[in-house]
Amino acid sequence: MLHIKQFGFNDFQVNTYVVYDDTKECLIIDPGMYYENEKTEFEEFISTNELKPVLLLNTHAHIDHIIANKFVADLYHIKLAAHKECEDFLKHAKEYGLTFGIKLDEIKTIDIFIDENTPLRFGTSVLEVFYTPGHADGSLCFYAKEAGFVLTGDVLFYQSIGRTDLPTGNYDLLQESIWSKLFTLPDETTVYSGHGPETAINYEKLHNPFVAIGKDFL
Repeated sequence: MLHIKQFGFNDFQVNTYVVYDDTKECLIIDPGMYYENEKTEFEEFISTNELKPVLLLNTHAHIDHIIANKFVADLYHIKLAAHKECEDFLKHAKEYGLTFGIKLDEIKTIDIFIDENTPLRFGTSVLEVFYTPGHADGSLCFYAKEAGFVLTGDVLFYQSIGRTDLPTGNYDLLQESIWSKLFTLPDETTVYSGHGPETAINYEKLHNPFVAIGKDFL
């Protein structure tokens, strides 16, 4: 059985996730802890639940989602997995972070390149990987078919979608990613986004003003 824990970290309130099963092995997704109290809260959750981190994942490499890559990778001696097209964002992460007052001493490089043909196996569980560009090159979503949820990073939010006015953003491409990869999932699939509350695929089909098809078209 899969379990998921959501945290809201840093000034961007990015959602950091821990996904684990009954073996206690876990994946850490988009580590956004920046302040010491956030790091403490995160460490205490891992320790209290006796979890064993086995892999670190980025849905994409915007600064708010990668702030604690180095911290987590070093703390738990685990590798970072992300799409190859995240590399350019990581190369410039220090400079970009300073524009928001975020100081990063060192940037964790990607250890494992993943794409749609890379199922993520841990414990007795597996997550499917979807390539979903449009918000940023290198954007990935992680789908837990049996558990019925998908982690969408900044591709799809509750009644919103990822912004496309940043480097490599493309509105048409984002729409294609949502319609071809996410809206083909079962309607009841729970959506865990990179920011904000959880939602569901069917709810966003009906109510999301940026992508909704509307009840008249069902």
